[in-house]
Amino acid sequence: MPVYSWKARTRQGTVKNGEIEAANDQAVMTQLRAQLLMPVTVKKKAKDMSEYLPFLKPGIKTRELVIFTRQFATMIDAGLPLVQCLEILGNQQDNTTFRGIIQTVKQDVEQGSTFADALRKHPKPFDALYVNLVHAGEVGGILDTILNRLAVYLEKADALARKVKGAMVYPSTVLVVAAAVVVLMLVKIIPTFEKMFADFGGVLPGPTQIVINISHWMQDWIGILLAGLAVFTVAFVQARRRSPRFRKLVDKTLLKLPVFGSLLRKVAVARFSRTLGTMIASGVPILDGLDIVSRTAGNVVIEEALNDVKAAISEGKTIAEPLSESNVFPGMVVQMIAVGEETGAMESMLSKIADFYEDEVDAAVEALTALLEPAMLVVLGGTVGSLLVAMYLPIFKIADTVG
Repeated sequence: MPVYSWKARTRQGTVKNGEIEAANDQAVMTQLRAQLLMPVTVKKKAKDMSEYLPFLKPGIKTRELVIFTRQFATMIDAGLPLVQCLEILGNQQDNTTFRGIIQTVKQDVEQGSTFADALRKHPKPFDALYVNLVHAGEVGGILDTILNRLAVYLEKADALARKVKGAMVYPSTVLVVAAAVVVLMLVKIIPTFEKMFADFGGVLPGPTQIVINISHWMQDWIGILLAGLAVFTVAFVQARRRSPRFRKLVDKTLLKLPVFGSLLRKVAVARFSRTLGTMIASGVPILDGLDIVSRTAGNVVIEEALNDVKAAISEGKTIAEPLSESNVFPGMVVQMIAVGEETGAMESMLSKIADFYEDEVDAAVEALTALLEPAMLVVLGGTVGSLLVAMYLPIFKIADTVG
């Protein structure tokens, strides 16, 4: 449906404006009058370029989802009707993609859908965890409390993801820069030196000749190397997406890496504990919670372990027993969960585990950064320095001969 921008007056005489998605301008006026507003102007909004080119549509950031959830909780707590909350939040949303989703949700709720069912139609911003917690809040009459919990969970999950991404950015950047510098030197700078040495004549030192040979090889094969790298990347991504066996092999290998494997395992434990703890605290059944946690694990090995835990619980076992048999979760986590089951304080215990492992991720990221920074600088400096020394050896030789 088209979007209309409107300007209207309240009974007190103040002017308000906003945007509404409706079938026509008469429908817009009807909606405004229902809100006790007197329409002043109603204009059809020009179509955005993103409507013709879907890939230009802005994505929905976690921060925007957190703000929406917190504001929604505040409005529900203040006693505002659900539809009015969605109307206000949709009109003030700057992100056009998110605004359209909120307005669609509002229309579904007006037509009789529950809030959770309306959200379920938009799985990208509102995942299974979000929808199930909202459903639990609607059933229990504690939607504002659930939304506040969701906002806290989303903030912590986003902070955890940013820490891990931050740890990967530095080494990735240095590696890309180092590769670009080396390729540039071999393809552009070394040939200039080679021409100069040819004019001088004489036999080149061994290291210089090796570098020149590598330069010749790189000039001949650079196009094929770049094409091969692109093909390999696409093939790897497609194989991991479509082949469960290959994805499992990759995920298992990642967990066994010397430094990164430990970090990824800690992130997985923190995410599992935080997600399951939030769902249990919100009244979601344990089996439904484990099903959602397994689907959001991000690693096939951990997902299969959680599915085994779910199957064992359905057979009458405790959570701790199948967790210990999976050999994926650390012994301390299993013991704390066992204590939580025995004392009936599972929610509190999972929260403590999540806090502990989030702190462990912080420490691991700091240690990894401290380790990688000097190592990457040595690699970059050593590679570039070796190329430069190899190129200057003939110049030193010429200088000695002239002397």
